[in-house]
Amino acid sequence: MNQSTASLASSSAVAVAAAAAGVRRVAAISASWHTDIVHQARDAFVAELGRSGVAADAVEHFDVPGAFEIPLLARRLAESGRYDAIVAFGLVVDGGVYRHDFVATAVIDGLMRVQLDSSVPVLSAVLTPHQFHEHATHREWFTAHFVIKGQEAARAALQTIALHQRVSTLTAR
Repeated sequence: MNQSTASLASSSAVAVAAAAAGVRRVAAISASWHTDIVHQARDAFVAELGRSGVAADAVEHFDVPGAFEIPLLARRLAESGRYDAIVAFGLVVDGGVYRHDFVATAVIDGLMRVQLDSSVPVLSAVLTPHQFHEHATHREWFTAHFVIKGQEAARAALQTIALHQRVSTLTAR
């Protein structure tokens, strides 16, 4: 298939607009550690959806104690059948004892399992920087970075919802 980049971008924009028009509800799960940073991604996600035509009240917010608790809630939300997509937000930091590696792996593996078991798209904006330190420079950089990640998650969610809607119409024929 030989499509130009402009053609792909155009069809992607059309798909995003179509998905935005058909979005019923999206669940946003946020870990409570470093909420000042994590909520930057969540809020940017909601704002980006809004720019695409999705009303802010179409996003239902859930806060959990930490990233480790995200997959179980994602599973319960997916099982409810109420959501077109579920998006997770969190910051798992390196505390110097390698626990962050296990937590991050468990979260991502759990989210993938939820999505594969439920057929509900589950996206992750759970980040695990290895060099995060509690000082102004890192906090400022990660705060800005999480805004970008929230915007990217919104676009990915809309594209994924559009694709799944398209596949549903194909399989319904």
